[in-house]
Amino acid sequence: MDPHRVPPVGPARPRVLTVGPTVRLTSAQMRRSLGRLAAAGLAVLISTAFVAATLQAGTVVTRTTYDQVAAQYAEADLVVFDRAGTMTPADVDAVRAVDGVAAADGFRGTYVELAHGGRTVRQSLVAAPSDPRLTPLVLADGVWPDGPDHIALPVDVAELFGVGVGDTVSSTRCLRAGKHAPGSPGLGERGAECYGGQEAVETLTVSGLVDDPDSAYAAGGGVAVVTPAALERQLAGSGAAPGMRTVVVALDRPGDEAAVAEVRGALAADVPSATGVTTPEEYAEDVVAGISGGQNIVYLVFVLALAAVSLVVAGLVIANTFQVLVAQRSHTLALLRCVGAGTGQIHRSVLLEAVVLGTVASVAGIVVGSLFVQAGLLVAPAFDLGVALPRTIPLTATAFLVPLAAGLLVTLAAAVAPARAASRVAPLAALRPAAGLDPAGTGRARAVFAAFATLGGLAVMAAGVALGRSGSIDTGLFAAVLGGSVSLVGIIVGSVFWLPRVAAVFGRLAGAGGATARLASANALRNPRRTVATSTALLIGVTLVSMMTTGAASARLTMNDQLDARFPVDLRVTSTAHDADGAAAAVPAAVTDALAGVDGLGAVVPVTNASARRADGGTPVQVAAVDPADLRSVANTPADADRLRPGTIVVPQRAAELYDLAGADTLALTGPGGRVTLDVVHSGSRSDRAYLMPQDLAAFAPGLAAGEVWAQVDDDRDAADVVSAVQAAVSTTGETVGVTGTVVERSAYQRMVDVILGIVVGLLTVAVLIALVGVANTLSLSVIERTRENAVLRAIGLSRGQLRATLAVEGVVIAGVGAVLGIVLGLVYGWVGATTALSVLGQVPLVVPWTEVGVVLVVALVAGLLASVVPARAAVRTHPVAALAAE
Repeated sequence: MDPHRVPPVGPARPRVLTVGPTVRLTSAQMRRSLGRLAAAGLAVLISTAFVAATLQAGTVVTRTTYDQVAAQYAEADLVVFDRAGTMTPADVDAVRAVDGVAAADGFRGTYVELAHGGRTVRQSLVAAPSDPRLTPLVLADGVWPDGPDHIALPVDVAELFGVGVGDTVSSTRCLRAGKHAPGSPGLGERGAECYGGQEAVETLTVSGLVDDPDSAYAAGGGVAVVTPAALERQLAGSGAAPGMRTVVVALDRPGDEAAVAEVRGALAADVPSATGVTTPEEYAEDVVAGISGGQNIVYLVFVLALAAVSLVVAGLVIANTFQVLVAQRSHTLALLRCVGAGTGQIHRSVLLEAVVLGTVASVAGIVVGSLFVQAGLLVAPAFDLGVALPRTIPLTATAFLVPLAAGLLVTLAAAVAPARAASRVAPLAALRPAAGLDPAGTGRARAVFAAFATLGGLAVMAAGVALGRSGSIDTGLFAAVLGGSVSLVGIIVGSVFWLPRVAAVFGRLAGAGGATARLASANALRNPRRTVATSTALLIGVTLVSMMTTGAASARLTMNDQLDARFPVDLRVTSTAHDADGAAAAVPAAVTDALAGVDGLGAVVPVTNASARRADGGTPVQVAAVDPADLRSVANTPADADRLRPGTIVVPQRAAELYDLAGADTLALTGPGGRVTLDVVHSGSRSDRAYLMPQDLAAFAPGLAAGEVWAQVDDDRDAADVVSAVQAAVSTTGETVGVTGTVVERSAYQRMVDVILGIVVGLLTVAVLIALVGVANTLSLSVIERTRENAVLRAIGLSRGQLRATLAVEGVVIAGVGAVLGIVLGLVYGWVGATTALSVLGQVPLVVPWTEVGVVLVVALVAGLLASVVPARAAVRTHPVAALAAE
């Protein structure tokens, strides 16, 4: 024991948790720089909000698209498929007998002729559900039919007839399977002969009115509902095939994943005629993938690609802003070095500050982004989008953790290089004014890196396009996003060598040699780092906006082409009458005249259909004989009409698959008139019929009548309203024809595309905010950095107006250069992304959205003006002597 040591008097002091010097230093720095941190934090917040909004909006888009496709299956838990259509009512009973199944219904339907008050319609008919969860229809009035003479009518058909619950309508159908015995249910007094069978007339009482809120049956003009027994009687009397393709299943424990898996396995074992058991969601995914050539375009393009790009762009914006912020504090950091702070302490202090800033701003950004998407969901119903959007945002761990991690990591990464530079510079050297970059000396490594990143990124991006065109969309899109991001980083890193000179040239041109323009040009050249930082902030935002706009325009055109190929004709009116030989009779002239008076219909042309026998004994080919000019006036695929010539048969892709004509060069068809050999011309449309000239059809099958009328619906009219108007017009003629409005289904898919692009436009608003904040941040910090410089200019005679003009010219020129470069890059990146993701659908055109590009350019110039002039107000209000004394 040291005899000279005096023991402490009194009780021992308890240990207290002390805050380390690094934390205290960081806290002091952040309190002292709240104004500057607010600028960087705002960039982090908006960028993170953009990522959060992108992920949540992508989830909404995907869910909405799948729900629209699966609307026909309502709230079913499982769907049992048989693609060959051989399942029978016995299979439905087998499904209902499986443990855990609450209800099951087979999907079958037929058509029936309904009449009332001199109006006649050909109405689709389905059976009443055994469980409300198994139908998308809802009762608007009355009850479901519960007897053989009851029917529930669609609301629009009831309005057309002028009937309500309790009224009666007449039903007429042809019993092609043979004559019923006298007194059979449904056999009316007329009992007329029809095509070898007997015409049955029955009176049905309207038990209820049904609505189709999700437009699941809109393409067929809606459906009426009868009892299952009545539907089977209708099917048996018409001689329809007994098989069915689909059985929908509701479980005792809906939504229970374990129950779904258990029952799914049992159904696969107990229903051997089924080719698959799936969920409605999986069915919707298959349908969406089928439309897009086997790829889930909705997810790949509007979730994966958009989220990946937003992460990269957010990182660039945050990095640029944070680097300027740390550079502004280089003198303070140097002073800390002089008073004893170690390099590690300085380094850790800057990184800790980035962690705190990134975490707080990211959480705030997630909240803002979520509120942005929620606000969009609340106001969306007012725009009548035609699709059912969720009322609340989907709360997923991914939507929270990914933006939080992105904001934190990119903020931390942005601070690494400035923190390392600040900690390695000698204190006395750091206290000297910072010099601009010397391209010939210290920038050599920078130039090599920029060239390597730019060229390498472009090469990877080109490889991504090639992979996308070959069908590997997932890999191709990843490569395209990676290559585009790396090349953009290379361009930004290398911009310090050329962008200031370009800005200086533009400045001289803009000012026509004036003093303010010359001073602005000199400023652009004198400090390349500052010029590049200012221009890059806007370049990133404009690149993003231009890229998304170009990609969306190209995607819209490509998806429209795909929808045109899938739905080549908007509306078909088909004759239900047949001649003595069983061939379709001509559409009555009264019907054609009625169509001519329907508002919203364009061209109306007659078409002759036939099942053409092949000389080689192969699958008969369903053909449509139509004049090329008529086909061009009604078809959504005018290229088919351009290929149609005498002696040729145009075989769409879908028809080639159905009739085994892929790769065929010629096709020999036979009929009562003889044999004809036609040259096969393949097309990319998805029609299930081949097209030929009327004279070529008459050469082997003469005397056939035009059993269909095709019509085009005006693009600016609501498809469902026009189809309803057609049905109303036809019903007054007294003729029975079938009306198939595939344009309604096409419009439903089109609305999906419009909703997706509408969400992208909403995200563009956030991207514009990122760009504006980036410009405002860098220019504001630039003005603060030049406080002494501006004071010297004021002291030697520069007026307040001239100082404002100098900063305005500099801001507009630098913003203009960044905007023009961003637009060019965005056009390239947008087209590359669209080509990579959508090339599986066909040729992707490069669409230049001139209106949007013009708006972006104007907004960029205004942003540069405002971002430079507003901070200049503080500069001109500060007295030169006081400004010279500033840090």
